[in-house]
Amino acid sequence: MGRTLRDILDAAARGVFPPADGRTTVLPQPCDRDAGVLSFTAHSVVFTDEDPRWVRDTLAALDCDRLAATMNPRFLAALMDRTGRGCETVDAVLVGSPLPGEPPLALKEIEDPDHPRAAYARARRDDVRAWTADGGVVVTGRGVAGRLEVSVEVDEDVRERGLGRLLVTAARHLADEPLWAQVTPGNARSLRAFQSAGYRPVGAELLLRRPDAATTGHAGG
Repeated sequence: MGRTLRDILDAAARGVFPPADGRTTVLPQPCDRDAGVLSFTAHSVVFTDEDPRWVRDTLAALDCDRLAATMNPRFLAALMDRTGRGCETVDAVLVGSPLPGEPPLALKEIEDPDHPRAAYARARRDDVRAWTADGGVVVTGRGVAGRLEVSVEVDEDVRERGLGRLLVTAARHLADEPLWAQVTPGNARSLRAFQSAGYRPVGAELLLRRPDAATTGHAGG
């Protein structure tokens, strides 16, 4: 297993996961913006600049299944208190490989830096790019440990017509490396769209946001 968070993510994108040994790996944050927890099958990764001994002692003190300890609300609350950061929700994490050829629908790149969806993404990602389609928006940018991430938004009046699936498929045609998505588990519609477009679930994730980070506009993917 790689010893940096990016190593672990790159391996997971290839289908190579940390050992299912019930352990927790504690790593430094890849940057000041991003801290949090990644949960794979029977192995978790906590990425924080806090003392690793504190992380392990706090996990050991929990009265719960150790395989679920890093996503236990008591641990997450303690981690937020310790870091002074907030969070939104635990997301399902999926990854899709790039696809050759042109996207399956017409896209127009958004040049306006103040476009709401692009502005929201810039609070969480670097090198943000956004495109519009008839009834939707697709956004890519570099998020946790520099991985390429995608999010989409579909207008309410055109939902349930397959546009979400087309948008997340289009994103794979725009990428030349693995493309990551974070989806709220309760957003079944978005999860179905990503999975039908060939994205594979790899784990769960909770990101801790700095107090100055935007906290509105969280959308599927």
